[in-house]
Amino acid sequence: MRTTGAVAPSGRALAHTLTAPVRSRAPRPLTVLEAGAGTGAVTRALIPQLPPGSSLDVIDANPRFAARLRHLVATAPHPAAGTGTHPRVRIDVHHTRVEHLDTDRRYDVIVSGLPLTNFTPREVETIMSRFLELLRPGGTLTYFAYRGTRTARALLAAPAEARRHRAVDEIMAGYRRRCATDRHTVWRNLPPAHVWQLRRPLSVLPAPRPAATGAAR
Repeated sequence: MRTTGAVAPSGRALAHTLTAPVRSRAPRPLTVLEAGAGTGAVTRALIPQLPPGSSLDVIDANPRFAARLRHLVATAPHPAAGTGTHPRVRIDVHHTRVEHLDTDRRYDVIVSGLPLTNFTPREVETIMSRFLELLRPGGTLTYFAYRGTRTARALLAAPAEARRHRAVDEIMAGYRRRCATDRHTVWRNLPPAHVWQLRRPLSVLPAPRPAATGAAR
């Protein structure tokens, strides 16, 4: 839980909800990024939904997960090749953090499995700024958070840990106020989770307020 932010891989219902923007933008080819892919539960759901001619970058900072993801991509059935200007989907796995991803590509959809509540407020600001930088204008970011974690940490965590969690919640609430287009609650997951969709505006976002200093994770 401390390193992955989860007690179990994402369930099928959660993976289905996280990947909804891919389905809504089909059938045109898409550029898609999955950040914090973990053991590949969402990756497995994502690959069959990619329209022909799409590209998918899958990243995880954990070397064991990255190796597992490479094996998954090598063995998973890919969407059938298209014709003309719509070739087979391209999928690349990167062992890195999203802040360090070396790419000039801009994405139509970013699916995040990163455990944002495990990071410091400063790290969360860096990650979210990078996500918005990587999205095309009008592109969509989906991410999730487990229900009840704030209450649980307020009751059970040390004061510094509870303050850090509140600061991260405030940062994400600010992004939701400016960018959120949808929210779903996925009850058929362990534990149940909220899924948000954020859209990068066509115009430049105002600079976010400085994050409060939080305790190290």
